[in-house]
Amino acid sequence: MNNPSQLRPGHWQLQSVVGQLREARDEWRQHNGRSCGHMGGRELPSREAMATLLEQLCGALFPMRLGPVDLREETEDFYVGHTLDAALNALLAQIRLELRYVARKADCDLQEIEDSAQRLTQAFAAALPNLRRLLDTDVLAAYHGDPAARSVDEVLLCYPGVLAVIYHRLAHHLYRAGLPLLARIGAEIAHSATGIDIHPGAQIGKSFFIDHGTGVVIGETAIIGERVRIYQQVTLGAKRFPADESGQLQKGHPRHPIVEDDVVIYAGATILGRITIGKGSTIGGNVWLTRSVAPGSNLTQANLLHDDGAQK
Repeated sequence: MNNPSQLRPGHWQLQSVVGQLREARDEWRQHNGRSCGHMGGRELPSREAMATLLEQLCGALFPMRLGPVDLREETEDFYVGHTLDAALNALLAQIRLELRYVARKADCDLQEIEDSAQRLTQAFAAALPNLRRLLDTDVLAAYHGDPAARSVDEVLLCYPGVLAVIYHRLAHHLYRAGLPLLARIGAEIAHSATGIDIHPGAQIGKSFFIDHGTGVVIGETAIIGERVRIYQQVTLGAKRFPADESGQLQKGHPRHPIVEDDVVIYAGATILGRITIGKGSTIGGNVWLTRSVAPGSNLTQANLLHDDGAQK
Protein backbone atom coordinates (compact mmCIF):
# COMPACT_ATOMS: atom_id res chain seq x y z
CA MET A 1 0.00 0.00 0.00
CA ASN A 2 1.28 3.49 -0.84
CA ASN A 3 2.41 5.82 1.89
CA PRO A 4 -0.54 8.14 2.68
CA SER A 5 1.74 11.16 2.36
CA GLN A 6 2.30 10.28 -1.30
CA LEU A 7 -1.43 10.45 -1.95
CA ARG A 8 -2.12 13.71 -0.13
CA PRO A 9 -3.50 16.38 -2.53
CA GLY A 10 -0.89 19.01 -3.38
CA HIS A 11 2.05 16.79 -2.41
CA TRP A 12 4.10 16.64 -5.60
CA GLN A 13 7.43 15.45 -4.17
CA LEU A 14 8.89 18.74 -5.36
CA GLN A 15 12.23 18.31 -3.60
CA SER A 16 12.93 15.22 -5.69
CA VAL A 17 11.68 16.80 -8.93
CA VAL A 18 13.70 19.98 -8.39
CA GLY A 19 16.81 17.94 -7.69
CA GLN A 20 16.38 15.85 -10.82
CA LEU A 21 15.80 18.96 -12.93
CA ARG A 22 19.02 20.43 -11.54
CA GLU A 23 20.85 17.25 -12.53
CA ALA A 24 19.40 17.46 -16.05
CA ARG A 25 20.54 21.08 -16.38
CA ASP A 26 24.00 20.28 -15.08
CA GLU A 27 24.33 17.36 -17.52
CA TRP A 28 23.37 19.58 -20.43
CA ARG A 29 25.75 22.36 -19.37
CA GLN A 30 28.62 19.97 -18.88
CA HIS A 31 27.99 18.31 -22.24
CA ASN A 32 27.82 21.68 -24.03
CA GLY A 33 30.65 23.39 -22.16
CA ARG A 34 28.34 25.93 -20.56
CA SER A 35 28.51 27.49 -17.14
CA CYS A 36 25.44 28.32 -15.11
CA GLY A 37 25.58 31.87 -16.43
CA HIS A 38 28.26 34.30 -17.56
CA MET A 39 29.36 36.48 -14.64
CA GLY A 40 26.39 35.11 -12.69
CA GLY A 41 22.75 36.03 -13.18
CA ARG A 42 20.77 35.80 -16.38
CA GLU A 43 22.76 34.74 -19.42
CA LEU A 44 20.31 35.28 -22.29
CA PRO A 45 18.10 38.17 -23.36
CA SER A 46 14.47 38.08 -22.28
CA ARG A 47 11.62 37.59 -24.73
CA GLU A 48 9.26 39.20 -22.23
CA ALA A 49 11.47 42.29 -21.90
CA MET A 50 11.77 42.56 -25.69
CA ALA A 51 7.99 42.31 -26.13
CA THR A 52 7.45 45.14 -23.66
CA LEU A 53 10.06 47.46 -25.11
CA LEU A 54 8.93 46.84 -28.70
CA GLU A 55 5.38 47.72 -27.73
CA GLN A 56 6.72 50.88 -26.10
CA LEU A 57 8.64 51.75 -29.26
CA CYS A 58 5.48 51.33 -31.35
CA GLY A 59 3.73 53.79 -29.04
CA ALA A 60 6.61 56.24 -29.28
CA LEU A 61 6.67 56.02 -33.08
CA PHE A 62 2.89 56.46 -33.46
CA PRO A 63 1.80 58.00 -30.14
CA MET A 64 -1.70 59.18 -31.03
CA ARG A 65 -2.64 55.87 -32.63
CA LEU A 66 -0.59 53.19 -30.86
CA GLY A 67 0.00 55.08 -27.61
CA PRO A 68 -2.22 55.14 -24.50
CA VAL A 69 -5.94 55.69 -24.91
CA ASP A 70 -6.00 58.89 -22.82
CA LEU A 71 -3.06 60.61 -24.57
CA ARG A 72 -3.62 64.20 -25.71
CA GLU A 73 -1.62 66.12 -28.32
CA GLU A 74 -0.43 68.69 -25.78
CA THR A 75 1.30 65.93 -23.79
CA GLU A 76 2.49 63.95 -26.81
CA ASP A 77 6.16 64.94 -26.58
CA PHE A 78 6.24 64.23 -22.85
CA TYR A 79 4.80 60.75 -23.43
CA VAL A 80 7.23 60.04 -26.28
CA GLY A 81 10.23 61.15 -24.23
CA HIS A 82 9.19 59.20 -21.14
CA THR A 83 8.36 56.07 -23.15
CA LEU A 84 11.56 56.19 -25.18
CA ASP A 85 13.63 56.59 -22.04
CA ALA A 86 12.09 53.44 -20.57
CA ALA A 87 12.33 51.48 -23.83
CA LEU A 88 15.93 52.45 -24.58
CA ASN A 89 17.12 51.67 -21.07
CA ALA A 90 15.44 48.27 -21.35
CA LEU A 91 17.04 47.76 -24.77
CA LEU A 92 20.45 48.69 -23.34
CA ALA A 93 20.07 45.92 -20.74
CA GLN A 94 19.13 43.39 -23.42
CA ILE A 95 22.02 44.43 -25.66
CA ARG A 96 24.41 43.92 -22.73
CA LEU A 97 23.09 40.40 -22.32
CA GLU A 98 23.54 39.52 -25.99
CA LEU A 99 27.05 40.97 -26.11
CA ARG A 100 28.03 39.09 -22.95
CA TYR A 101 26.48 35.92 -24.33
CA VAL A 102 28.55 36.20 -27.51
CA ALA A 103 31.70 36.88 -25.48
CA ARG A 104 31.08 34.14 -22.91
CA LYS A 105 33.91 31.93 -24.17
CA ALA A 106 36.39 34.77 -24.49
CA ASP A 107 38.26 36.91 -22.00
CA CYS A 108 35.83 39.75 -22.45
CA ASP A 109 36.43 43.26 -21.24
CA LEU A 110 33.27 44.28 -19.39
CA GLN A 111 33.98 47.95 -20.01
CA GLU A 112 34.31 47.29 -23.72
CA ILE A 113 30.97 45.47 -23.68
CA GLU A 114 29.38 48.37 -21.82
CA ASP A 115 30.79 50.90 -24.27
CA SER A 116 29.51 48.86 -27.23
CA ALA A 117 26.08 48.49 -25.65
CA GLN A 118 25.84 52.23 -25.04
CA ARG A 119 26.95 53.00 -28.59
CA LEU A 120 24.52 50.54 -30.17
CA THR A 121 21.60 51.85 -28.11
CA GLN A 122 22.42 55.43 -29.04
CA ALA A 123 22.60 54.50 -32.72
CA PHE A 124 19.23 52.77 -32.46
CA ALA A 125 17.69 55.87 -30.87
CA ALA A 126 19.17 58.11 -33.57
CA ALA A 127 17.68 55.89 -36.29
CA LEU A 128 14.10 56.15 -35.02
CA PRO A 129 13.08 59.37 -36.88
CA ASN A 130 14.08 57.90 -40.24
CA LEU A 131 12.44 54.60 -39.33
CA ARG A 132 9.22 56.52 -38.64
CA ARG A 133 9.44 58.19 -42.07
CA LEU A 134 10.07 54.82 -43.73
CA LEU A 135 7.10 53.29 -41.90
CA ASP A 136 4.91 56.15 -43.09
CA THR A 137 5.52 54.94 -46.65
CA ASP A 138 4.47 51.42 -45.65
CA VAL A 139 1.27 52.67 -44.01
CA LEU A 140 0.40 54.71 -47.09
CA ALA A 141 1.13 51.72 -49.33
CA ALA A 142 -1.35 49.66 -47.32
CA TYR A 143 -3.99 52.39 -47.53
CA HIS A 144 -3.59 52.96 -51.26
CA GLY A 145 -3.18 49.23 -51.99
CA ASP A 146 -6.40 48.04 -50.38
CA PRO A 147 -9.74 49.38 -51.67
CA ALA A 148 -11.36 48.22 -48.43
CA ALA A 149 -9.17 50.54 -46.33
CA ARG A 150 -11.05 53.65 -45.21
CA SER A 151 -8.13 55.55 -43.67
CA VAL A 152 -4.44 55.34 -42.82
CA ASP A 153 -5.51 55.15 -39.19
CA GLU A 154 -7.47 51.99 -39.91
CA VAL A 155 -4.56 50.19 -41.53
CA LEU A 156 -2.19 51.18 -38.73
CA LEU A 157 -4.57 50.06 -36.01
CA CYS A 158 -5.97 46.94 -37.65
CA TYR A 159 -3.76 45.43 -40.36
CA PRO A 160 -1.47 42.58 -39.26
CA GLY A 161 0.78 43.19 -42.25
CA VAL A 162 1.48 46.73 -41.09
CA LEU A 163 2.26 45.57 -37.55
CA ALA A 164 4.60 42.90 -38.91
CA VAL A 165 6.43 45.49 -41.01
CA ILE A 166 6.83 47.87 -38.03
CA TYR A 167 8.43 45.08 -36.02
CA HIS A 168 10.55 44.07 -38.99
CA ARG A 169 11.94 47.57 -39.48
CA LEU A 170 12.98 47.67 -35.82
CA ALA A 171 14.35 44.11 -35.84
CA HIS A 172 16.24 44.68 -39.09
CA HIS A 173 18.12 47.60 -37.54
CA LEU A 174 19.17 45.34 -34.66
CA TYR A 175 20.21 42.63 -37.13
CA ARG A 176 22.37 45.03 -39.13
CA ALA A 177 23.86 46.34 -35.89
CA GLY A 178 25.24 42.88 -35.11
CA LEU A 179 22.54 41.84 -32.62
CA PRO A 180 20.96 38.85 -34.39
CA LEU A 181 19.51 37.22 -31.27
CA LEU A 182 17.58 40.31 -30.19
CA ALA A 183 16.51 40.83 -33.80
CA ARG A 184 15.22 37.26 -34.08
CA ILE A 185 13.33 37.55 -30.80
CA GLY A 186 11.62 40.68 -32.12
CA ALA A 187 10.77 38.97 -35.40
CA GLU A 188 9.29 35.94 -33.64
CA ILE A 189 7.17 38.17 -31.39
CA ALA A 190 5.67 39.66 -34.56
CA HIS A 191 5.31 36.18 -36.06
CA SER A 192 3.35 35.00 -33.03
CA ALA A 193 1.08 38.05 -33.14
CA THR A 194 0.40 38.16 -36.88
CA GLY A 195 1.18 34.80 -38.48
CA ILE A 196 3.69 36.60 -40.72
CA ASP A 197 7.24 35.26 -40.57
CA ILE A 198 9.85 37.77 -41.76
CA HIS A 199 13.45 37.00 -40.93
CA PRO A 200 15.10 40.16 -39.56
CA GLY A 201 17.89 39.85 -42.11
CA ALA A 202 15.55 40.39 -45.08
CA GLN A 203 16.16 43.69 -46.87
CA ILE A 204 12.91 45.47 -47.70
CA GLY A 205 12.49 48.76 -49.56
CA LYS A 206 10.00 51.50 -48.82
CA SER A 207 6.23 51.37 -49.47
CA PHE A 208 5.98 47.65 -48.69
CA PHE A 209 2.52 46.16 -48.20
CA ILE A 210 1.52 42.69 -47.01
CA ASP A 211 -2.23 42.29 -47.59
CA HIS A 212 -4.07 39.89 -45.25
CA GLY A 213 -0.72 38.30 -44.48
CA THR A 214 -1.38 35.01 -42.70
CA GLY A 215 1.24 32.43 -43.65
CA VAL A 216 3.68 34.80 -45.37
CA VAL A 217 7.30 33.65 -45.06
CA ILE A 218 10.27 35.83 -46.09
CA GLY A 219 13.76 34.36 -45.69
CA GLU A 220 16.92 35.86 -44.26
CA THR A 221 18.70 36.79 -47.49
CA ALA A 222 15.65 37.96 -49.44
CA ILE A 223 15.95 41.40 -51.04
CA ILE A 224 12.72 43.24 -51.76
CA GLY A 225 12.59 46.50 -53.70
CA GLU A 226 10.27 49.46 -53.40
CA ARG A 227 6.48 49.50 -53.77
CA VAL A 228 6.16 45.71 -53.58
CA ARG A 229 2.84 44.14 -52.58
CA ILE A 230 2.37 40.55 -51.51
CA TYR A 231 -0.61 38.58 -50.29
CA GLN A 232 -1.26 35.79 -47.80
CA GLN A 233 0.56 32.44 -47.94
CA VAL A 234 3.40 33.80 -50.10
CA THR A 235 6.80 32.21 -49.51
CA LEU A 236 10.12 33.79 -50.48
CA GLY A 237 12.25 30.82 -49.51
CA ALA A 238 15.36 28.79 -50.22
CA LYS A 239 15.40 26.05 -52.85
CA ARG A 240 18.13 23.96 -51.25
CA PHE A 241 20.35 23.96 -48.19
CA PRO A 242 23.97 23.09 -49.06
CA ALA A 243 26.03 21.36 -46.38
CA ASP A 244 29.74 21.55 -45.61
CA GLU A 245 32.16 18.62 -45.47
CA SER A 246 30.96 17.65 -41.99
CA GLY A 247 27.33 17.62 -43.06
CA GLN A 248 26.41 20.87 -41.27
CA LEU A 249 24.21 23.31 -43.16
CA GLN A 250 26.16 26.26 -44.54
CA LYS A 251 24.95 29.58 -43.18
CA GLY A 252 25.02 33.10 -44.51
CA HIS A 253 24.95 32.32 -48.24
CA PRO A 254 22.45 34.20 -50.44
CA ARG A 255 19.67 31.65 -50.98
CA HIS A 256 16.42 33.62 -51.14
CA PRO A 257 14.80 35.58 -53.98
CA ILE A 258 15.44 39.12 -55.13
CA VAL A 259 12.17 40.94 -55.81
CA GLU A 260 12.63 44.15 -57.75
CA ASP A 261 10.53 47.33 -57.55
CA ASP A 262 6.76 47.44 -58.26
CA VAL A 263 6.19 43.67 -58.10
CA VAL A 264 2.87 42.14 -57.03
CA ILE A 265 2.82 38.54 -55.73
CA TYR A 266 -0.60 37.00 -55.23
CA ALA A 267 -1.80 34.55 -52.59
CA GLY A 268 -0.14 31.17 -52.25
CA ALA A 269 2.80 31.83 -54.57
CA THR A 270 6.01 29.99 -53.66
CA ILE A 271 9.23 31.55 -54.96
CA LEU A 272 12.40 29.64 -54.12
CA GLY A 273 16.12 30.14 -54.53
CA ARG A 274 18.38 33.04 -55.44
CA ILE A 275 16.34 34.10 -58.42
CA THR A 276 15.23 37.56 -59.53
CA ILE A 277 11.67 38.70 -60.09
CA GLY A 278 12.04 41.56 -62.54
CA LYS A 279 10.69 45.06 -61.97
CA GLY A 280 6.97 45.51 -62.52
CA SER A 281 6.18 41.80 -62.69
CA THR A 282 3.00 40.15 -61.46
CA ILE A 283 3.14 36.63 -60.01
CA GLY A 284 -0.22 34.89 -59.91
CA GLY A 285 -1.74 32.90 -57.09
CA ASN A 286 -0.37 29.44 -56.23
CA VAL A 287 2.51 29.73 -58.70
CA TRP A 288 5.59 27.63 -57.89
CA LEU A 289 8.62 29.46 -59.25
CA THR A 290 12.31 28.49 -59.18
CA ARG A 291 13.68 30.54 -62.08
CA SER A 292 14.21 34.25 -62.68
CA VAL A 293 11.66 36.21 -64.66
CA ALA A 294 12.18 39.29 -66.82
CA PRO A 295 10.89 42.74 -65.88
CA GLY A 296 7.24 43.25 -66.68
CA SER A 297 6.38 39.54 -66.64
CA ASN A 298 2.87 38.33 -65.87
CA LEU A 299 3.02 34.74 -64.65
CA THR A 300 0.10 32.48 -63.83
CA GLN A 301 -0.21 28.74 -63.38
CA ALA A 302 -1.56 28.47 -66.92
CA ASN A 303 1.30 30.23 -68.70
CA LEU A 304 3.92 28.38 -66.67
CA LEU A 305 2.89 25.07 -68.21
CA HIS A 306 4.43 23.47 -71.30
CA ASP A 307 2.18 21.92 -73.91
CA ASP A 308 2.81 18.54 -72.27
CA GLY A 309 1.55 19.86 -68.94
CA ALA A 310 4.91 19.89 -67.15
CA GLN A 311 5.67 22.98 -65.17
CA LYS A 312 8.68 25.03 -66.27
